[in-house]
Amino acid sequence: MKKLALLLSLILVVGCSGRDKKTPPPEGASAPEGDPSLTDTDNNADYDQPVQLLQFQQVTPEDTLVVMETTLGTLKAKLFPEKAPKAVNNFIGLAQQGYYTGKIFHRIIPQFMAQGGSPNGDGLGGESIYKDEKGASLPFEDEFSMDLWHFRGALSMANSGPNSNMSQFFIVEGYPITDEMLAQMQQAQFPASVVEKYRELGGTPHLDWQHTVFGQVVEGMEVLEAMMAVPTENDKPLEDIIILSIQVENPPEATAASH
Repeated sequence: MKKLALLLSLILVVGCSGRDKKTPPPEGASAPEGDPSLTDTDNNADYDQPVQLLQFQQVTPEDTLVVMETTLGTLKAKLFPEKAPKAVNNFIGLAQQGYYTGKIFHRIIPQFMAQGGSPNGDGLGGESIYKDEKGASLPFEDEFSMDLWHFRGALSMANSGPNSNMSQFFIVEGYPITDEMLAQMQQAQFPASVVEKYRELGGTPHLDWQHTVFGQVVEGMEVLEAMMAVPTENDKPLEDIIILSIQVENPPEATAASH
């Protein structure tokens, strides 16, 4: 619990995007009571185990990639089915069904993230490929990994609390990491390579162990920056940023076999 307390302390000192209050978490199916990132529960993070920074390994022909065409340009992201299989299969399955086509990025917060996948573009609701016996969408479990973190460019699941993942996702722009935040992460015994990468790139470390990272942008970060420059009102872009299509390259066998 000591490590968790230090992580929560890190959350409280985050002063990102020039806002006069703590950055709100990405929201999912419904507005939670309070901030789920501040829930004092055991995060089950074993910071002593070895880590691989999978998000920054060279792309290979075997990797699963998604190409997202938007009205502001094209983003390409590498997915990690071996670490977040349910999130990856859900995202790919919905993309192959055309679910994301025509959806907007409804929530843009500079130096934080761009969020999309809401059915009606209002930040509420969601669907998944996982169904109950009546065909209704079911939320799926969080999938946390010591190898995936909320660095700049991370693709992660929005939620309304633990194990409430559906279709909403976000892409991290992130905030610069201050010396105070670095010291907090070091005191909490974050792996040294993770602390260094946060120092180098920035990100949203207060979302680690609260949201499932399942991908990393490998091309098109300038498109994310263009999103951040779009005027907003109450964090919603005044001009719609629309997902025109999502193409999948080399999908995992489980997903490919089910479509």
